[in-house]
Amino acid sequence: MGAWALINGILHDTFVLMEGRKYDRDLLRLLLDGHILITCGLIQILTYKGIKSEEAWAVYISMVATVSLLVYCGMIWPFLKSIATIVLNLSLLIGLLVWVLQKQIQ
Repeated sequence: MGAWALINGILHDTFVLMEGRKYDRDLLRLLLDGHILITCGLIQILTYKGIKSEEAWAVYISMVATVSLLVYCGMIWPFLKSIATIVLNLSLLIGLLVWVLQKQIQ
């Protein structure tokens, strides 16, 4: 999931910068879209090893990044229906929630 967001964020910012726009609020907003994807994707990637080791801190940090991406997708929904990103992050969130619930039950 993290690689998907990271790659999409890099591609997004690359194509935005290739348009040669002047630096203004619109360009800044577009670059921040890519920044959100890159940052949350990196967080998901960096927490992967901790999640594999079943470390709670990694699960919770990954959940924060995943929810952030889902909120982002909800905010851009009127302009871009990012179905693949939603499905991937919803799947990850469900998996993380199942892990948390299983640990609390035990």
